[in-house]
Amino acid sequence: MPIKYQPTFSITPRVAKGLMRIEAAQEKALHLPLTPQVMASLRESAKLVTTHYSTMIEGNRLSTKEVEEVLKYKGHFPGRERDEAEVRGYYAALEYLERLVARGEAVAEKSIKKFHALVMNQKSETPYREGQNVIRESQTGTIVYLPPEANDVSRLMSGLVEWIRGSSELPCPIVAAITHYQYATIHPYYDGNGRTARLLTTLILHLGGYDLKGLYSLEEYYARNLLDYYRAISIGPSHNYYLGRAEADITPWIEYFIEGMADSFERVAIQMCGGASRKEEDQSKLLFELDPKKRKALELFEDYAIITSAQVGEFYGFKPRTSSKICKTWAEDGFLEIVDPSRKARKYKLSEKYRCLIK
Repeated sequence: MPIKYQPTFSITPRVAKGLMRIEAAQEKALHLPLTPQVMASLRESAKLVTTHYSTMIEGNRLSTKEVEEVLKYKGHFPGRERDEAEVRGYYAALEYLERLVARGEAVAEKSIKKFHALVMNQKSETPYREGQNVIRESQTGTIVYLPPEANDVSRLMSGLVEWIRGSSELPCPIVAAITHYQYATIHPYYDGNGRTARLLTTLILHLGGYDLKGLYSLEEYYARNLLDYYRAISIGPSHNYYLGRAEADITPWIEYFIEGMADSFERVAIQMCGGASRKEEDQSKLLFELDPKKRKALELFEDYAIITSAQVGEFYGFKPRTSSKICKTWAEDGFLEIVDPSRKARKYKLSEKYRCLIK
């Protein structure tokens, strides 16, 4: 049975101001000229930056340029094979996250376990830890944090997911902030908790409409001053989970998180202004006619003029029946055109209305 989670926090003036900054940046970005090419370029850059900083926080030694070499050009750096595996795992988890958002799947323990498996370069979903995982200061060995006992982890995680699904009355950024804190508090695995927490946070924001098309990176904000990150998330009168951390007022963490999100959103708005200053053709109105799943599908047409439902299924991780149904629906609503209606294995091309979005 889930252990019910009920966080203690306040929406302070500092939090309210941060939320307004987020909304203002999001509104500004929506009204800037945006082409699929600019969006794809910025999104890919954001994924590389996110991968670099999220793994760097955990001690990864690869630079942003080296991360790009590993992911885009299969570069190899002798002696840093573990670092290379970490960035490949995190990047794969980000791609899985994009598929979840495109499918509109609600947060579930299954996807959290999949995130962790990808981060750790494991093929199957990873079970929660079976023992204690004391966090110690690396140099002195002093206990920094004593997480909940293993017997409580599964019920705490179920309670957290239940809380996420029942928190629609709260602003999405607040839900994301609280989730990040509580996941780190539960510490459900022996390793990879920080990266998985950041992925889960991003998933919640993207599902809630706070994705800026996947163009921002909260990880960069954290990494610029790791001391502030660790101070903000280390809340409570004791290092022991059972001696106050679970009931602690987490307002300071929420303030830190919301300010970081506002900062990241404002950076993206500035980046997107670059597209406006170059007077690129504004295709944002046409782009925003499409739901996230269709906008994501445009990436397929960057590489292929004609596609099959099997390619759509592979792209999103859908089963054959689901991908066939989606292609049929997209053809009926005018997003796709059937290339050869007489063939049983149908092929599709982008309808004429949306071809201008592809160069």
